[in-house]
Amino acid sequence: DPVVADLLGRCTLPLTGTPVTCAVSGGADSSALLALAVAAGLDVTAVHVDHGLRPGSALEAERVQRLASQWGAAFRSEQVRVPQGPDLEARSRDARRSVLPPDALFGHTADDQAETVLLRLLRGTGPTGLAAMRPDQHPLLALRRAETEQLCAHLGVAPFEDPSNDDDRFVRNRVRHEVVPLLDEVSLSLFGSDPQVP
Repeated sequence: DPVVADLLGRCTLPLTGTPVTCAVSGGADSSALLALAVAAGLDVTAVHVDHGLRPGSALEAERVQRLASQWGAAFRSEQVRVPQGPDLEARSRDARRSVLPPDALFGHTADDQAETVLLRLLRGTGPTGLAAMRPDQHPLLALRRAETEQLCAHLGVAPFEDPSNDDDRFVRNRVRHEVVPLLDEVSLSLFGSDPQVP
């Protein structure tokens, strides 16, 4: 498949045959990660983590299980309890990581990387924080979010749309829906569609 091959050539996946665990929520990014990891010939286990934060989350796990079975990957479902406290995003992330191996792969894209850097800048990070996500655990960092969505459409996969991604109570969502589009607009006005930054 030339579409899959083109995307694979830009990913930082391990060597063929390597056992890997992919965190798969059922969204476009993680579904694309699962598809590409299988296409790369890895020994893939897809893990869905249910945070128990909304009704119907068990159905999401079933969708991921069907996808993993269809593509020949192993599957495991984990349930976690998110503790009380501030910053729900951070608490959910910590709960998810507690049931995943330290070398688990995540389907974050270049868009997520940009959002992470902007968030860390807003919080006054130093040079270490600006390094953001590591490509060994985030093999899709050279891909854009739109490309993972296009891959899912190409493969006939209807990804799960997490309603919390549109909740403006979360700082990342405001960066995604307000700050990044504004920066895109400024960049386009300054550099055009193909910026050549000196």
